[in-house]
Amino acid sequence: MKNALRFGAVILAAGLGGAVLPAYAADTDIKIVLSEDLDLLEPCMATRSNIGRVIMENVSETLTEYDTRNGKGLMPRLAESWSQQPDGSWRFKLREGVKFSDGTTFDAKDVKHSFDRVMSDKITCESQRYFGGMTVTPEVVDDLTIDFKADPVQPILPLLLSLVTIVPEETPIEFIRSPIGTGPYALTDWKPGQQIVLSRRDDYWGEAPKVTQATYLFRTDPSVRAAMVATGEADIAPSISREDANTPATDFTYLDSETVYIRLDSSVAPVSDLRVRKALNMAIDRQAFIGTLLPEGTELAVALFPPTTAGWNPDIKVPAFDPEGAKKLLAEAKAAGVPVDTEIKLIARTANFPKVTEVMEAVQQMLTDVGFNVKLEFHEVAEHEKYYSKPYPTDQGVYMLAAMHDNNKGDPVFTMYFKYASDGRQSGISDPKVDDLIAKASAATGDERAKLWSELAAYVHEDLAADIPLFHMVSYSRVGERLDFKPNIATNGQLQLSHIGFK
Repeated sequence: MKNALRFGAVILAAGLGGAVLPAYAADTDIKIVLSEDLDLLEPCMATRSNIGRVIMENVSETLTEYDTRNGKGLMPRLAESWSQQPDGSWRFKLREGVKFSDGTTFDAKDVKHSFDRVMSDKITCESQRYFGGMTVTPEVVDDLTIDFKADPVQPILPLLLSLVTIVPEETPIEFIRSPIGTGPYALTDWKPGQQIVLSRRDDYWGEAPKVTQATYLFRTDPSVRAAMVATGEADIAPSISREDANTPATDFTYLDSETVYIRLDSSVAPVSDLRVRKALNMAIDRQAFIGTLLPEGTELAVALFPPTTAGWNPDIKVPAFDPEGAKKLLAEAKAAGVPVDTEIKLIARTANFPKVTEVMEAVQQMLTDVGFNVKLEFHEVAEHEKYYSKPYPTDQGVYMLAAMHDNNKGDPVFTMYFKYASDGRQSGISDPKVDDLIAKASAATGDERAKLWSELAAYVHEDLAADIPLFHMVSYSRVGERLDFKPNIATNGQLQLSHIGFK
């Protein structure tokens, strides 16, 4: 019956065509201008920032939600409540009366299918990476109750599930183009390279948002994005440059949860040599970027999660800028037979953040100055993804990957496994001690959990020089004066339309 209803709803929507869109722009319609186009609108990829800004909690919802806006911590979304059972599993009670945008009813089978789909080896879902090192099994109890059993037991499993978007159980395993969700908005138009339109649903289970329709536009130049808001062509530009943030009434700055870093692959020479990895870190004058290419308030990073995260280690020091020391280490490595003259590509993502081109050009020059042979390449997001996750390409020579990592959830578990475990999807190291500490920390609670994460961070960054942490970023946003909205730490990866009001 559910399949028949869903098929009928799809046919009805197709028959209506553009009729679901308003005939004219309402005062409560808005336009949002983003820095890069989307290659996907796949719900299980919504933890990727450019996709998450559009569909996370707008079209596709999660069981739980971590509140970074009001500091309330973990909150209910599609799950009304949850409790840990005597065997360590977690039981979730689901919200009643929730419907997907195609008119069919949400229940526990949809939750199970969504999780199984995320974990399927037939597709590569972003959110799968957060569940490494554990086996999680969902079991339907009844229509509105589902259990999640984890081995080993996961004390923060409800928090982990805040990253799993829920789709209908009939959703195919392969990536989809038109997401169907339980959120307050439905996708009503997508013209790649031009615009995406989300329209408010009349049958949403929760409180109706103020925004009736959101149109997403794409412009790579931050000055153009800022100007569009200034002239009324757009209402929000989540990311503009510091130079353009010159209007106090509309421009906001905030420390976001993004960390810029360079991933190293320690399995490939010359990066496999510890002296080379340390020299790479010592060659970069991080402080020189602050107040020049990057705004004041940007913080130097010693880990891939921000200082507000549990387990932050204040004793880890930023690698000292020491070009002569870097040259000495390279000379020692060369004398030992390490091929330090090998060309190393530095691969970065186009429009990843304001001034990314200038920042990466400066990093390239600093590395070249101490004797590295570095070639800089920029790729659009879809191409950049090919270098970001395993299996890494083997036909591109030696490369380092410049990237940004977002962890605003307050716990290192959202970073440590997939960035550093031997089989982590975006890891460049393989170290038994790292794997052991990750397993122990993931299963621990309270002070012991924080202590183990702190120990791991020091080992990874001081003893292994596993990668090159660079900056905890400050973001600038421009918001039109007619809107009641202030950006926060989550804005770079998620922009909930329900948080936007009108003055």
